[in-house]
Amino acid sequence: MGEIAEAKAGARGARGAREPLRRDRILRTAVAIADEGGVEAISMRRIARRLGVVPMALYKHVENKDDLLNGMIDVVVGEIDPAIEGADWKTAVRERILSARRTLLRHPWAARVLESRTEPTPAIIAYFDSMMGIFLAGGFSVDLMHHALHVMGSRILGFSQELFDDASSAPDEEAIAMWSEMAERYPNIAALIRELAAGQISHEQATAVGGACDTQVEFEFALDLILDGLERLLASSRDGSDVARPSASKEARTTADPDDASASPAPI
Repeated sequence: MGEIAEAKAGARGARGAREPLRRDRILRTAVAIADEGGVEAISMRRIARRLGVVPMALYKHVENKDDLLNGMIDVVVGEIDPAIEGADWKTAVRERILSARRTLLRHPWAARVLESRTEPTPAIIAYFDSMMGIFLAGGFSVDLMHHALHVMGSRILGFSQELFDDASSAPDEEAIAMWSEMAERYPNIAALIRELAAGQISHEQATAVGGACDTQVEFEFALDLILDGLERLLASSRDGSDVARPSASKEARTTADPDDASASPAPI
């Protein structure tokens, strides 16, 4: 049924005043298809059918599937709200990251594609440059800003990367039974499973982006924890306190031989 609807839509577009085929139009069509059926639903043939053109016409504007996915990511990242003018750094960073998260909620497939990219796209580079500017304008040194980006990780783009893929919001009966049997060996995991099963810990699946555990509540909890820590480090850097330097750097300073001119801190 979807293919028939696409063919009809393409035919209507072909009969009417044909809009010029541009890269942006192709990318936005691909994003719409992915929003409807996931990234697996994307194919050059399907995009062409939706646009009312032959598949080969697309290759004048996109090189291949990888180029298409990169372009789609740029479309999505382009929807993130700009930084709030006049806001303090903490508010500006928090609100922009939450805007990024709302964007990913509108495009549930995008987080997985973002994780699969081996090189940043132009829009991602521009986004990171802008976020760096917020930190620097807020008084961060380049060194502290660099550490901030590392501790933020994927959260700066609106999602948390999970170590394991937890597809369910609550353990099923088989999992509950398994962990109950192993409660003596793994009492803390078993206690967590019992709490989840009883609904005392809620995972609101509708607000999840990067995985079942990446819910809005969990995301904002981690984000605020990080921002509060960075605020403390920034304040310490301003009053000259040693706490402003990450512990790895402090360790490198204390173990380096002060008389050895070749000694240097561990690489960042």
